[in-house]
Amino acid sequence: MANSYFQFKQFTVEQDLAGMKVGTDGVLLGAWATCNHAKTILDVGTGTGLIALMCAQRNNVAQVDAIEIEGKACIQAKKNVKNSPWRERIEVIHDSLQNYSKICSKKYDLIISNPPFFNNSLKNNCQQKSLARHTDSLNYIDLIKGAKQLLSDNGVFSVVLPFDVKDTFEEMAMSNQVFLNRILKVKPTPSKQEKRILMELSLQKQTLKEEVMIVEEFGRHGYSDSYKKLTQDFYIKF
Repeated sequence: MANSYFQFKQFTVEQDLAGMKVGTDGVLLGAWATCNHAKTILDVGTGTGLIALMCAQRNNVAQVDAIEIEGKACIQAKKNVKNSPWRERIEVIHDSLQNYSKICSKKYDLIISNPPFFNNSLKNNCQQKSLARHTDSLNYIDLIKGAKQLLSDNGVFSVVLPFDVKDTFEEMAMSNQVFLNRILKVKPTPSKQEKRILMELSLQKQTLKEEVMIVEEFGRHGYSDSYKKLTQDFYIKF
């Protein structure tokens, strides 16, 4: 059973109410996304509020908005934000991206999302986990269109996805005039294939930058130098 909280260096994430707990995907994305120069940040599907909190830690001036469709997770995120050092700069909003993109007039310099990624698979009996994990609540096309609607002219859109949907997602994005600029391919170990991909997109075409990261390079819990360097501002063990 997952712990009811996860302790980071500068904040704590309570996670007993949320369908999706703190995991490597969210931490990697929150640490990797380009956020230093953003004045406005939107976290789509914030869950526990993890990525919103990471962005607020990394950028000490940005206003961070975090939307979440699931009620209990939204309550959890609000609690975690309230107990953080950045409560004045983060607002948690109970809404879907589909609706929020229609009613919001604000433009964001960074839109970031660890979206639902189980597609056409068996549903979990827990409604919270199903909402968090299945693309029924937020499919890739809606995610791309919503991000495009809310993105500032020079803003970036960052997302973490299963590696095997990379080409499909890129094709969907390009068909909506959203272009892939930077990727990080994530391998669990040196001998395993890429499992996740972190993607940065924008409204501007740029030369694609590609990197590869191994998480556990030296056996179980033997983390690579690149993984430790990327996440060292957050994980207590680094």
